[in-house]
Amino acid sequence: MNVQRRLFWFRRLALAGALLAAAVVVLGAWVRLTAAGLGCPDWPGCYGHIYPNAGASGESSAVHFAKALHEMIHRYFASTLGLVIAVLAVWAVRFRGDRNQPLVPAVLAFLVVSLQGALGALTVTLLLKPVIVTAHLLGGLTTLGLLWWLSLAPGTRQLTERELALRKYALAGLAVLILQLALGGWTSTNYAAVACPDLPTCQNSWWPQMDFRDAFALWRGLDINYEGGVLAHPARVAIHFTHRLGAVVAGSILISLGVMAAARAGDPQLKRAGLLLVLAVALQISIGVATVHWGFPLPLATLHNAGAAFLVLCVVTLLRALWPAPGKPAPTVGMVPLHRAEPPR
Repeated sequence: MNVQRRLFWFRRLALAGALLAAAVVVLGAWVRLTAAGLGCPDWPGCYGHIYPNAGASGESSAVHFAKALHEMIHRYFASTLGLVIAVLAVWAVRFRGDRNQPLVPAVLAFLVVSLQGALGALTVTLLLKPVIVTAHLLGGLTTLGLLWWLSLAPGTRQLTERELALRKYALAGLAVLILQLALGGWTSTNYAAVACPDLPTCQNSWWPQMDFRDAFALWRGLDINYEGGVLAHPARVAIHFTHRLGAVVAGSILISLGVMAAARAGDPQLKRAGLLLVLAVALQISIGVATVHWGFPLPLATLHNAGAAFLVLCVVTLLRALWPAPGKPAPTVGMVPLHRAEPPR
């Protein structure tokens, strides 16, 4: 198999992994939103079995089985994803001598998904502790971003100085997005989504009663079951309110990033990536507003998590367009050599 064909199939496998990772993220949200996080109180099995098991009899067995089914389907998808990433990592290490073969992102994806397995076990054994569940969500989105990066072919042109400056802003946008995703995960895992049922106010106030100290305490000890949440109402309001403010800040930064990419870039691919990012932010804000307006229906709440995954894909696509492959010829006048800014493979 020649080099180009091998890289083609490597990217196709990474694309399949990215699609699978997106499904795992959405399924994880579905499990959390349907209160099925403890549907299987053990790990990796379910009441000692590798298939969904209710662990109960009588009238409640149907409910228990439904929750166990949600949890185990999520685990099956996650296990398959882990296998795909392991193959990609072995593939990358096997052909590491080829400078065009991505190595670091593939190995990093394997390390992250291994950590994800441990966090998945802790999610169950530590009874849905918010800091663990939020970290698990961020790990899933990180895995998705790495796989999407691997699936995208690097650009072949040289960047202008303006595009290199835009890359710095794109990295700042990524950092802001990560923080907002963490706030979203914290809101969900503390069951604070319904704390502000009105818009644009919260509890019919522009500055409702809030308890920030209790809202952002990361650890509360062991043997506390967090299913349904344990925080008092003012703390949940503080979490939700902070997430809303974060959405305004992050949305503004990402929209400006997308507009700058679309307006200043000389590459059509980069322009499309910028416009797609603007669309993704507008879509995510619209879903969030609709979720509150319609009383937090399960499909919209799950779609909001899918929107977060879509935002990750858009930012990674933009960064990939701003980070072409190394080893290109020396630039012409007014251009900047790509290989000087290229990160390690």
